[in-house]
Amino acid sequence: MKRSSRMRGLQSSNGSRSRPATRPGRLPEQASVEITRFGACLVATLTRPTAGNRISGAMATALMELAEAVEDDDSIRALALTGAGELFCAGFDHDVDSRLVETIDAVGKPTIAIINGDALDEGLELALALDVRVALGGVHFALTQLQRGALPHFGGTQRLPRLIGPAHALIMILTGDSIRGTEALKLGLVTYSARDRKELEQIKQELFAMVENRGPLGARLVKEAVKKGYDMTLEQGIRLEEDLYALLQTTTDRAEGVRAFLEKRKPLFKGV
Repeated sequence: MKRSSRMRGLQSSNGSRSRPATRPGRLPEQASVEITRFGACLVATLTRPTAGNRISGAMATALMELAEAVEDDDSIRALALTGAGELFCAGFDHDVDSRLVETIDAVGKPTIAIINGDALDEGLELALALDVRVALGGVHFALTQLQRGALPHFGGTQRLPRLIGPAHALIMILTGDSIRGTEALKLGLVTYSARDRKELEQIKQELFAMVENRGPLGARLVKEAVKKGYDMTLEQGIRLEEDLYALLQTTTDRAEGVRAFLEKRKPLFKGV
């Protein structure tokens, strides 16, 4: 599959930054989303700190276009999302496309939320749609919509109980009380908890290195097996796993993995 035109111009260098462009198919300048590439991993940073990194309609459109472009670009193996400054994301503006969270959730490649600050309301709902959540230990997580006579409506009532159980999820939603990153780790809301920003950066780099060293086709199929299998019976899930395993055996990457193992070298996966 060829690289998407949306992603051309992003340099595959360590930590290189690509400023949003204004040409058709690119992220618009006013979207307040900064794109950074670390090898084969792409980081989208919400850069609206004066508004708590709340996602505007333009930012939502940019993120949806980015998600589609990541799917089309074989050189990108993972997508990460973080916030600028001291916050991750404090919510969405009223003009945000209702399909945003589901579009991010539908990305077939690994997705990572690098939660550098508080994740509140729709900001938390967005983080819940990513595969892995890495957070600072002192940040807050909360769904406060009920206090305003509303409900979480970007998947919060469904994804949160699947992660931390219905009782804990109900308490969080009914009270609107926040929990910190250390407690979120114990509950299973986050995957890793960092003591400080230096450790957060270290965990991020380790995850990126792991993604680059794994076969992209295998990673995609593992994600499909886990996500689809979760809502199946055990028997159905095992059958799905067997089908995906058989599919992977027919790929060039699988043959390369076997050769690399026998030759005691690092595999050179190409995603085919």
